[in-house]
Amino acid sequence: MNLKIYGDSISGNCLKVKWTADRLGLDYDWIETGVLNGQTRTPAFLTLNGAGQVPVVVLPDGRPLAQSNAIILHLAEGSALIPRDAYQRARMLEWLFWEQYSHEPYVAVARFQVKHLGRPVGELEPRLVERARGALARLDGAVADGGFLVGEGLSLADIALVAYSRMAGDGGLAVSDYPALAAWIGRVEQALGLGPYEA
Repeated sequence: MNLKIYGDSISGNCLKVKWTADRLGLDYDWIETGVLNGQTRTPAFLTLNGAGQVPVVVLPDGRPLAQSNAIILHLAEGSALIPRDAYQRARMLEWLFWEQYSHEPYVAVARFQVKHLGRPVGELEPRLVERARGALARLDGAVADGGFLVGEGLSLADIALVAYSRMAGDGGLAVSDYPALAAWIGRVEQALGLGPYEA
C-alpha cells in the first residue's frame, strides 16, 4: 500500500508535503481534496482528520497523520532534510514553529483573502499586512548571506517557508521588495526542481 497524501493544490501547506515526498523519492498517491468545495468536511474525510483540514497522510500501514510540519518531519526522518547536529536540528524546528505561528497566519491569509475570496488588497486588515511584511522582512534578513535557513544545505525549514513565501504576491506582498528573500526562493525552487511560481 502506497503512502496517500490528501491535499489541495492551492495550499502551500499541502504542497510542502508533496515537495518533501518528491525530494525523498517516496511513492505516494496524491488525492486532490478541495477546501473550497467542502471535500474536507465529508464524513469520510473527517474520519481521517476530525479537524477537517488538509494535508493529511495515510501511512502505508493505514495510520493517518495531520498537520503539515508534523507530516514532513515524519516523512523526512533520518534523511538529509533534517540536520544531524542537535543544535542545527533545533534551529530547523525553531523555523518550523515560527512558520506556523508568525508567517503562515499572515502571508497565507492575505493570499487566501485576495486570491480565493476576491478581497481587494486595499481592504486587507492593516495589522495583517504589517505582520505579513514583518515576516517576509525577517526571512529576508535570515537569508541575506546567500545560503539556506539552517546549515549549508536544504532542510525542512526551507521547504516549509518557501511554500507561502513564493506565493506572497498573490496577497499584494511584492517579493521583489525583499531581494535576499527573492534570491533564496529561487535557490529553494531550484533545489526542489520547481519552476518559478506563476499566480
